[in-house]
Amino acid sequence: MSSVPVGPLPPHSAVAGVVAGVRPVGFTPLAKRTMDIAIALAALVVAAPFFLVVSLLVRADGGPAFYAHNRVGRGGRIFGCLKFRSMVVDSQARLEALLASDPEAREEWETTRKLRRDPRVTRIGRFLRATSLDELPQLINVLRGEMAIVGPRPVTVPELDSYYGAAAAHYLTVRPGITGLWQVSGRSETSYDQRVALDVAYVSQPSLVADLRILLKTPVAVLSRRGAH
Repeated sequence: MSSVPVGPLPPHSAVAGVVAGVRPVGFTPLAKRTMDIAIALAALVVAAPFFLVVSLLVRADGGPAFYAHNRVGRGGRIFGCLKFRSMVVDSQARLEALLASDPEAREEWETTRKLRRDPRVTRIGRFLRATSLDELPQLINVLRGEMAIVGPRPVTVPELDSYYGAAAAHYLTVRPGITGLWQVSGRSETSYDQRVALDVAYVSQPSLVADLRILLKTPVAVLSRRGAH
């Protein structure tokens, strides 16, 4: 099991500016949930034409427009985390073949659970991933009560078991988010242990002010494409 640093935050400039010195004044689960619902509803109304266009483009290869991958939610509940499909239909078979034949790719996958040169990603999928637009369907997860707008990144059961250790207790107390400290702190440029530390830092200091800061930083992080792959 990987050691999990739950004390000092990783040295990313975005982190200190979000959580440092923030106190949970005015924070209540109800206030956060109300804000989540309002933002999700407004965003879905505005993005409806985009949803239609992207759905048609994604379905051009004959596969479905959306993809739901099982993730761990609050209290350990498993839910289908929605995304626009950004990979080929036989993605799992291609991944297994690549990891079996390419030791460098296998090491990268085991370290970060991501690949910089991922042969499974479609052309439209590369654009959606680079801009994080593939995650827009998670607004539906927010309305269902499975996710929040801001929170830890949703993880799989094997990830939670292998990488979180004692920090899993922090993760399980909140809804995972569409955006969060990890997204505004370099995403795939961070190690997995740093990602866990960011989750712990966020959960340990609940604050609507911190959520708003993260939301304001998210467009910059998306447009800069730092760590996006």
